[in-house]
Amino acid sequence: MNLDNYIIIMAGGVGSRFWPMSTEEKPKQFLDVLGIGKSLLQQTVARFKTVAPAENILIVTSAKYKALVAEQCPELLESNILLEPCMRNTAPCIAYAAYKIKGLNPEANIVVAPSDHLITNESEFIRIIENGLNFTANNNALLTLGIQPHRPETGYGYIQANSVDSDLLSVISKNPNIGSEGEAYETMPNAESTDNGQPTTDNPLQVAAFKEKPNIETAKEYLAAGNYFWNSGIFLWSLKSILTAFESFVPEVAAIFQKGEEFYNTDKEQAFIDEKFPTCTNISIDYAVMEKANNIFVQPADFGWSDLGTWGSLWEKRERTEQGNTVVGEKVHLFEADNCIVNMPKDKKVVIQGLQDYIVVEDNDVLLICKKEEEQRIKEFRAAVIE
Repeated sequence: MNLDNYIIIMAGGVGSRFWPMSTEEKPKQFLDVLGIGKSLLQQTVARFKTVAPAENILIVTSAKYKALVAEQCPELLESNILLEPCMRNTAPCIAYAAYKIKGLNPEANIVVAPSDHLITNESEFIRIIENGLNFTANNNALLTLGIQPHRPETGYGYIQANSVDSDLLSVISKNPNIGSEGEAYETMPNAESTDNGQPTTDNPLQVAAFKEKPNIETAKEYLAAGNYFWNSGIFLWSLKSILTAFESFVPEVAAIFQKGEEFYNTDKEQAFIDEKFPTCTNISIDYAVMEKANNIFVQPADFGWSDLGTWGSLWEKRERTEQGNTVVGEKVHLFEADNCIVNMPKDKKVVIQGLQDYIVVEDNDVLLICKKEEEQRIKEFRAAVIE
C-alpha cells in the first residue's frame, strides 16, 4: 500500500430522491439501501481501505452529519472528518480537502469519490484505481473515470474521448499555468485498440469534451460512436496538479483556502473554515476545472457502477426474483406483482397484490406508493407531505 495515496470522500448531499427513506437528517449515504447491513458510506470507506491507510481517508460532509460519520466510520481520524458549514458544491469541497492534505503530505496522490455510489465488481474497481494512481503519479494529468455505457442512458452526463485517429494520447502542451510546478510531461503511453478500432480500457484517453445529459436520440448516437463514456464523478490526480489547476482556473477559490494553510491540522482549522467557507463561489469541479484544463484524461472502466440516483437505479442493481421484484423487509408477501421495488421496516407485515412497476417504501412515518416511471415527481410528493 502506497502511503502517498489519499482518498477524499464527498458525503454532504441530502439525497432527496430517495425519500421517504432518505431525509435531510439522515440522507442516502448513511443508509443501508441495499439491505446488506452497511451504509453506502461504510461500503465506500471499506473499498478504499485497500488503496490507502485509514489515516489517509478524509470525508468532507456537512457539519450536521459529524456524529453520523463518526458513528459509522470509527476507524477514521476525527481530524479527517471535514465539516462544511454550508453547501458550496464540489469545487470548494475538494479544494478544502486538498489544501489540508498539502499540510500533511505535499507528495500526495489523490482519489476523489462520492460516498453514495454502488460498485459491484470491487476487484476490478481497485485495479482501475491503482492503475490510475500510477498514471497520475507519473504524469501531469487530471484523470476521471468514464463508465463504459451499456445502453443509451439519458440520466448521466457523458465524457467524449478523442478518437484513435486524432492521436487521443497526444502530448500535453507545455503551459506555465498548467500542471505540477508549471511543467508537463512530453509523452504519454501509446493507446492500444481492439479489432473494431475502439481503444482498450488499459490506458487513459485524452478528453475531447464533457457533455450534459442527452436526450434519447443523442444518447443512441453516443453509444454507437464508441468513444463516449458515462461521467462517474470519480477523479484521480496528484496534489500538485490539482492545486495548480485551482490556482489557474478558480484563483478566487484557491486564494480563500491558501489563507488557511497555517490553520489546517490544528485546533484553529474549524474556526477558519466556518468563517471563510461560506464566501466561496458555489461551483462544481467540472465547471471550475475539468472543462477548462488541457490535461484532462478519462480512464474507460466497467466495474458494475451506478450512482444510485433514483429508486429505479436501485431496482436495477438489486437482486430480483423471477417476477422482477426486489424486496427489503422480512415479512413482505407479494401476489401477482411484477418489477416492483419494496422497502419495508424489518417487522412490518405487508401484503401487496396486483402491482406492476411500482415503488413501495415505508420509512420515517411515511408510506410512498408510486409508479417507477413517475419517480421524478418524488420531490413534488415530498413537498406535499412536508407542507
